[in-house]
Amino acid sequence: MQALTVRPGSAGSLEVRDVADPGPEYGDLLVQGLALGVCGTDREIADGEFGAAPPGEDHLVLGHESLGRVLEAPEGSEFSPGDLVAGVVRRPDPEPCGACARGQFDMCRNGRYTERGIKELHGYGSRLWRVESDYAIRLDPSLEQAGVLMEPTSVVAKAWDQIEKVGNRSWFDPQRVLITGAGPIGLLAAMLGVQRGIEVHVLDLATEGVKPDLVRALGGEYHSDPVADVLERLKPDIVIEATGAAQVVVPTLGGTSAYGITCLTGVSASGRRTPVDAGALNRGIVLENDVVIGSVNANFEHYRAAADGLAAADLEWLHRLITRTVPLERAAEAFDLHDDDVKVVLDLT
Repeated sequence: MQALTVRPGSAGSLEVRDVADPGPEYGDLLVQGLALGVCGTDREIADGEFGAAPPGEDHLVLGHESLGRVLEAPEGSEFSPGDLVAGVVRRPDPEPCGACARGQFDMCRNGRYTERGIKELHGYGSRLWRVESDYAIRLDPSLEQAGVLMEPTSVVAKAWDQIEKVGNRSWFDPQRVLITGAGPIGLLAAMLGVQRGIEVHVLDLATEGVKPDLVRALGGEYHSDPVADVLERLKPDIVIEATGAAQVVVPTLGGTSAYGITCLTGVSASGRRTPVDAGALNRGIVLENDVVIGSVNANFEHYRAAADGLAAADLEWLHRLITRTVPLERAAEAFDLHDDDVKVVLDLT
């Protein structure tokens, strides 16, 4: 069968090639791949920046943002042929730390976890794939086109879960959230914020096109002014930072209202220096009981919350997030960024 592969650590090795059909060691569900989302992580692996092939192999099947249809399921399982499913990305480490042993592998303490399409496990970027029943999430049948958004939605479902857990250490009644970045993570975070009944604001550089339209279609307010100005004007109770750009991250750290929470979901490049008044930042965070947290990956609870959030969303709006669909045979085109891209998807059919 055809699959999208790379040789980890080797830039320019991305190719679509024939590989063996997946064996039962990869799971008891046999799935027809329908679609695969492409994100910054995939592009960095393709650029040779990180990634790891399964032990003893020189290539990695890419892809962690999955959508497929079950072809074969074992008797007595929760799945049947025809079900739409997404595969969970992370697996606990072989000698599980305390978090992994309790199903919280998104919070792994020792870093020995594996990840489909990223670290030591082949991904979902193939015509057929397998997944363990315990690591598959069933999707509403209406999500045949939009279900590929499941994995990024699980990431922001976790971010919201962490925000609420931290906030509830005391009385917590947030009214306003500012989300920095109108890519898939930012827009899906905005969607879950609207579903929570919170006033949603989104900040991005684009001044026209699909991003402002998508925010307004949610009922949110779109901003393209400097982040410090927007923070001063709004004084949000929550900030979800989804750019990873240092010049955006730093102002958000002390820019909330009192008892505010800033959740960082964007991963910054190292080596870039940004001047910070550390004393003023510390003073503001301490005196206002503010919190800054980082959030990455997701566990089963977050995948289930993501499935519920997608099922409750406006389908037309979800479809508009997918701004470009590329057939698997031309996969390299999906790795070239266009100015108007939000989510780029590979068609595996």
